[in-house]
Parts: sequence; C-alpha cells; structure tokens
Amino acid sequence: MKSLSRRALLRSSVLAGMAMLAACTVTTTNGVTTITLDVTKVKNYGQAGLNAAATVTSFLSTFPAMAPYVLAITAAETALSGALSAFSSAAGSTLTISYNDASWKTRVDSILTDLDTLAAAIESAIAGSGSTLSTSVIADAKTAYNALATIISVFKALLGVSSAVRNGPASMTEAQALAALGVR
Repeated sequence: MKSLSRRALLRSSVLAGMAMLAACTVTTTNGVTTITLDVTKVKNYGQAGLNAAATVTSFLSTFPAMAPYVLAITAAETALSGALSAFSSAAGSTLTISYNDASWKTRVDSILTDLDTLAAAIESAIAGSGSTLSTSVIADAKTAYNALATIISVFKALLGVSSAVRNGPASMTEAQALAALGVR
C-alpha cells in the first residue's frame, strides 16, 4: 500500500480548498494543474489594499510623530497602485486569466507582494504608535489591518500559496473584509 507524502496531502488539500473558492477554478489535465482567476476578484483585492492604505494614512497623517509610518504606507500604496494599474490595463475586459501563464503570474504576484508590503507597513505603524493614537483610532487601524490581512490570506489561498485559514479573534470572512475596506 502506498502512503501519501505530507507534501502530496497538503497540495491536494490546498487544491481542493481553492476549487471551493468562487474566485478561481482549478483543473488538472494530463498532470498539469491550471489555476484560472477571476479578474474582478484580483482587482477588488488590490482596491481593498489601496482603501486600507488611505484609511490608515488618514488616521495617522494628523500626528507628526507618525510621519515615518505614513511615508512607508504611502510608498507601499504607490507600488500597489502601479501594480494594480498594470494588471488592469493588461486585463482590459478579460473576465478570467490563467495564473499559470508567466506574464499573468508576474502581474498577480506583484499585486500580492505589494499587498504584503502594505500590510507590514500598517502593522508596523500600529505597533509603533505607542500612546500617540487614541484607543478608537488604534481600533479603527486594527480593523483595516485585519480586513487587509484577511484579503491577503484569501488571495494566497486562491494562488495555492497558503490555506485560507486565519486564526485569532479578529478573523473575518472575505465579504466582511471587503466591506470593511469599502469594496463591494
């Protein structure tokens, strides 16, 4: 009897989880797995990141002590905006793309990398705020961060980078996270 390796089991679990997510389809033909992504979903995830950046920088911009964090968030936001614009221009009115295509993979991975950078900058700002920010401002910034972290987690699951499971009391559904960041 042949036992499944841990890697094979993980891969099959991730692929099964991705197939359940509405934003993509996973097909395997002759041993080649193809991931097809919904272009609108990818654009929405990028927009959610831009909205998170705008929300948090609006909170922080009134505090001079937070200027270094605002600069880091703004730099990440600019990079994400560029990646999202490049993706959107290339996609045009296309409804789906094949993530396996090297050109699309590069564009999608760029958005994901920029979302990760943005989330790290926001997390750093929250951690570095000390007593500068009020409890309510910190709570609002944490909500934006948690929503963005949820979107990133779901996005990574779509791509097979990780599972869509986020632990902790601040976990939200994809729909809740998009709504929290003003993406409908």
